[in-house]
Amino acid sequence: MSKEFLRRYTDVPALIYFLRERKITLLDPQSWDDSNDSHYLTLYREKNRLRSVLALCFTQTSETYHHWRVFSGGPSGVCIRFKRSQFLNALKEQDGIRSGPVAYLRLPQIREAHVATDDLPFLKRYAFEHEEEYRVIYQSGTKKKVKLDIKMPLSCIDKITLSPWIHPALYPHLKRTLRSINGCSTLDIVRSTLIGNEEWKRLGENST
Repeated sequence: MSKEFLRRYTDVPALIYFLRERKITLLDPQSWDDSNDSHYLTLYREKNRLRSVLALCFTQTSETYHHWRVFSGGPSGVCIRFKRSQFLNALKEQDGIRSGPVAYLRLPQIREAHVATDDLPFLKRYAFEHEEEYRVIYQSGTKKKVKLDIKMPLSCIDKITLSPWIHPALYPHLKRTLRSINGCSTLDIVRSTLIGNEEWKRLGENST
């Protein structure tokens, strides 16, 4: 688990929106692939008689193949690495925000546990433990929203990593395009070598 960074896996269009607008976007979790997860957020909204519950997910762990393939698969995927303390401080400017790490439970554990309604947004099945998720949610008892933009300064960014599947010939062009956005000329932008690292290959060639 990283105490310094939070990573957001997304795609190039979402990254460009963030860089131009300086905003992150929370959405309705009903579209999530894991219906167990979205169901708990629905229960949280209904039990607390809220009009809106929106969410955005991050990971506290280092780069993994799983995160790339599941959350930003394909050549348009990106990973934004945020400076954790600065990111969380920026969240404090928005009313109605809760955030925290997700707890992972097995079925026998949750059968025996007394689950508090307030914990529902931050519970997930144990099979997802390797994701080491950190979740940000917005809640409102009076406002009905399907999305929420939260202001986030570019200074919160530590690094942007482009997909390991982006063609090496396209990488420098995308990098230049991103850096041409106002205020982004000095951003640290790299291409992931997770599935194709030349040093790793060379070290294997040196085996005896």
